[in-house]
Amino acid sequence: MTRVTALFGKAWIWSFVAAIATWIVTVLFTGGASSAGLSQAAFTFAAFSVIVGLGQMLVITLGPGNVDLSVPATMTLSGTIALKLMDGQDSLILVGFLVAILIGVVIGVLNYALIKLLRIPPIIATLSMSFIVQSSAIWYNRGLRVKPPEVLAQFTTSTSFGIPNIALVALLLSVAVWWLLDRAIFGRWISAIGQSRFAARMAGIPVDGSRLLTYVLCAVLAAVCGYLLASFSGGAALNMGSEYLLMSIAVVVIGGSAVAGGNSNVPGIWGASLFMFLVVSMLNTYGFGAGIRLILTGLIIITVILVASRPPRGSR
Repeated sequence: MTRVTALFGKAWIWSFVAAIATWIVTVLFTGGASSAGLSQAAFTFAAFSVIVGLGQMLVITLGPGNVDLSVPATMTLSGTIALKLMDGQDSLILVGFLVAILIGVVIGVLNYALIKLLRIPPIIATLSMSFIVQSSAIWYNRGLRVKPPEVLAQFTTSTSFGIPNIALVALLLSVAVWWLLDRAIFGRWISAIGQSRFAARMAGIPVDGSRLLTYVLCAVLAAVCGYLLASFSGGAALNMGSEYLLMSIAVVVIGGSAVAGGNSNVPGIWGASLFMFLVVSMLNTYGFGAGIRLILTGLIIITVILVASRPPRGSR
């Protein structure tokens, strides 16, 4: 009983509770006919939110005011350039992937350069960078929609052992980020910076280098997500990353990571991503219009956050 109480005292568990409850309500409405399809779709589309959410979580861990608003533009530019470079050729899949990563590295470095050298707040710096990156994508794309290589398209839309390949990729990245945060010294550094940048600097932690690497990792994860999403969708679209601006932040908050920084958790990203997809699916199933659906989605998210942030009994 004590273990169960302690489990429900963790903020991230509530995102999974909400996701499971939403799945049950949706399946009950359809008489169980959509359970398999809904589950597979949830893991597929939630995987994209997980990938960008992991990067955003790292940045938010750095402390108040740290957020990367260039994520959607980074996704668009990486997907656009990678697909146009590969030009549908299977032999260039690895080259396209490496180019996408390089784009993420460059954008991450430029983001932190604006923050550090020009002393611009992260929100303003990354928002400004997003305009530049998005404009570059528009100029480079010129209305073309290049199809991904057949092997890559098949991989992103197929399953292995009944699990979507995209979800498996997201799981591998999640394990890597978890190891980085929980086992590597770098994870302790960014947590310390999020708790007190001044104290971290006095303790000898390379604050600037750690922050730079964090913004680079966030941009690289966004670029990888753009590469995969463009391949999954059959081509890069100029608005393909737009919904992931607020989504990447929402899954971090709902997942139980501290908005003030210094504390993060990877499992919560999965629970929140699944919940965000399932709640929209549930409202669509019940036939709510777009306006009502957005209002109810917001109210449900607020409820989950309030429940998750409630201190456990006996903590006072």
